[in-house]
Amino acid sequence: MSIVTKTGDTGMTGLYGSRRVSKANARINAYGTVDELNAVLGVVLAEVDLPIVIRWQLTAAQNALFIVGSDLATPDVAVSVPRVLPEHTAAVERWITALESSLPPQRKFLLPSGSRTGALLHQARSVCRRSERCVVFLAEKEGTTTEVQMYLNRLGDYLFLAARSANIAHGCPEMEVDYEGWDA
Repeated sequence: MSIVTKTGDTGMTGLYGSRRVSKANARINAYGTVDELNAVLGVVLAEVDLPIVIRWQLTAAQNALFIVGSDLATPDVAVSVPRVLPEHTAAVERWITALESSLPPQRKFLLPSGSRTGALLHQARSVCRRSERCVVFLAEKEGTTTEVQMYLNRLGDYLFLAARSANIAHGCPEMEVDYEGWDA
């Protein structure tokens, strides 16, 4: 089967087990942004100096993001597809706990910077937050499972900590926001 189906040429696409909708639909925007996040994680995973634990966790997150996409692409909860479960969110919470215990306490806001790997993880975090906002918007309009929102919220937290961890592993000092030095 070819990837070229021509069914989307008019700006419409199909939801799994459901109807065709505009490609500008809030649901399409939500899972499309999740797909973008997954692609950004792929760029992070291309970094050769990524700590092995973070590499494993990001790969697990990529797989879970396909489940997020499946969940979002199938509005009919009676249709049997992989769905985001509390176990997915709990796994990310365990990653967060482990990272938090290995990092120095954060006292101020930090600039998204540091090593290339750390900066890419900050970019992934910002795309994750946008994904979460798209899902919240969708939930307000049409509804979604609450676990999707919770998973993306925790994943954003994790990506922030992973960026801090990568920067520390690379010997890059954390840059605190300087509210006085913006015009220097």
